[in-house]
Amino acid sequence: MDSDNLLGEFLRARREVTTPRQVGLLHSGPRRTPGLRREELAMLAGVSTDYYIRLEQGRERHPSERVLASLVRVLGLGPEAAAHMYELAHPRPRQRRAAGEVERVSPDLLRLMRSWPDTPALVFGRWMDVLATNPLAAALYDGLEHADNLLRLVFLEPAAREFYRDWEKVARGKVAHLRAAAGADLDDPYLTELVDELSFNSADFCRLWARHDISGKTREAKRFHHRDVGDLTLIGEVFNVNSAPGQQLLIFQAEPASPSEQALALLGSLSVMTA
Repeated sequence: MDSDNLLGEFLRARREVTTPRQVGLLHSGPRRTPGLRREELAMLAGVSTDYYIRLEQGRERHPSERVLASLVRVLGLGPEAAAHMYELAHPRPRQRRAAGEVERVSPDLLRLMRSWPDTPALVFGRWMDVLATNPLAAALYDGLEHADNLLRLVFLEPAAREFYRDWEKVARGKVAHLRAAAGADLDDPYLTELVDELSFNSADFCRLWARHDISGKTREAKRFHHRDVGDLTLIGEVFNVNSAPGQQLLIFQAEPASPSEQALALLGSLSVMTA
């Protein structure tokens, strides 16, 4: 990854996925690419084309608050993507784990998770390594080779497209979450290793990583297909673990009295029988 021009890479990626129709421009004939031209974005943002080109190329690294606000408006960035862009423009130091340091989950949180027999729960770290699961979450992901990391699970797991019924939506969300978690810290050694591994083994990861989508969704419905209990639709909720910055708690729940609740109960029964 090239961490030398993060703001420019982000601007170029978002420009290329923003269509003229989205910003109210009239059709102007065939285009080599579907996104905005540099001169169009510069005009809409109220800056010169030369200045905007220097931003994308990394030759201008100190855009004003006015310019950043204009780019947010023109590119239609949501709050998370806007915050990400501001961080790229004004990166701040991040604290990293020492090499070889093992990330651990609080014993109190582990006890809490294990007290939820009907609720799958897991804790994952900044780069989506699964750090802990309760028995029902372990049963939900049972049989999947790459359940140690939520990104590897999506992009490297042979059964991923069957397990996730809306695979493209899940994949896009996971990559956008990783971008949000990384911020301007793309030279973190572990992140570099993970992105290189995924890029080498998955063209889909390369495609989605190049979009620079940003999302830190905290609540979302997901459709699963489990090999033993069939289809489930579960509501996932994500919570920050304040005592361990970077760690997040993910829990799943089914709608009351739904077929998914029954399937989840059956999964719990099967996990007890095989324990």
